[in-house]
Amino acid sequence: MNIKHIIGALAICLDMAIPSLAATENQVNSIDTQLAGKFTRLALDCVHREYPNKIAHVLNTAEDAQTPSALHPVFYGCFDWHSSVHGHWLLVRLLRTVPAEEMSPELRSEIVGTLNQSFTSAGVSVEVAYFEAENRKSYERPYGVAWLLQLTAELREWNDPMASGWLEILRPLEAVIVTQIKSWLPNLAYPIRLGTHNQSMFAFGLILDWARASGDAEMTDMVKERSLAFHLGDRNCPMAYEPSGEDFLSPCLMEADLMRRLLPQIAFAEWLSNFMPGIPLDGSSDWLAIGIVKDPTDGKLVHLDGVNLSRAWNLENIASALPAEDPRRASLLAVAQVHAEAGLANVSAEHYEGSHWLASFATYLVTRRGSEGLAGHTPGKLRNSASQSITEHP
Repeated sequence: MNIKHIIGALAICLDMAIPSLAATENQVNSIDTQLAGKFTRLALDCVHREYPNKIAHVLNTAEDAQTPSALHPVFYGCFDWHSSVHGHWLLVRLLRTVPAEEMSPELRSEIVGTLNQSFTSAGVSVEVAYFEAENRKSYERPYGVAWLLQLTAELREWNDPMASGWLEILRPLEAVIVTQIKSWLPNLAYPIRLGTHNQSMFAFGLILDWARASGDAEMTDMVKERSLAFHLGDRNCPMAYEPSGEDFLSPCLMEADLMRRLLPQIAFAEWLSNFMPGIPLDGSSDWLAIGIVKDPTDGKLVHLDGVNLSRAWNLENIASALPAEDPRRASLLAVAQVHAEAGLANVSAEHYEGSHWLASFATYLVTRRGSEGLAGHTPGKLRNSASQSITEHP
């Protein structure tokens, strides 16, 4: 049976096997209030901070030589466009997941005021024009545009008038990005197996979240088809080669995290046996070493703090997608906790090279964003231990 036949057979059962991402309000994963305050402050301190700024910008004319806030009046802060987007996602996520009675009225008011300042129809119109301009169809693709869809997915899933209002303002930008992604996916002949922004697997997961939250069956089918075509036959992922010196995403683990979203439980367990055959069965935590950052003032080297955070949620999600009796679960969860503690301990305001983005990854981890909608998932010990780690390391 060739790959096309396998994809066709799986497609019949995938929609029944995968639960809807849209969570009810009582299913949203909450976060320790001390962590929430710390992460919120890091985002608030950067989303309207224009400089320093790294612009990945194609100039079509001399008039395109403008300041970041002129080019991107909504998402100009946090050093670069994509970090600004997921910094805003962080604020929405924490506003949604922290109960109102556990957040100070002053902090809540500051978050709402900041989001109102950012999300304006006039600003979104400029952002839309930027994306529609000549030579811009690959701008922030796939990482930044996938995060934009994660932001609007969060707003869609939150039954709150503020969220509905912000979503309505962002819809024109969302629509342009959705159109560009749908144009790109059929032409993507190969997966992008990097540990940095261009990686396709992480972006596919975020896009899939949006497609399910928005009810876009076409996008869901497109991501499924490309993912299964790229990865269903993958074997023996070389974990020994990870991480590279500037990774913040694991190519192997992020692929497995994507595939657990797409395959029924038994099929995923079998696929994982071929893809990562070396997962220990003894509950050990020393089979995957954490990434080491030797210079946190180097914006590329500090990526390794991010790889520890993203590996932690990958490992936990993979474990949770396996049958309860699967002997690999214990080792996956044990090493996930080691990575979570290492990553969370280094989320701080000390160096802007990390502070402008690491809190978003930490929030994604501790609020279990990637595991929402995962059948049979129950929160484990990781969350409490990870929270203790970060609160003990200012």
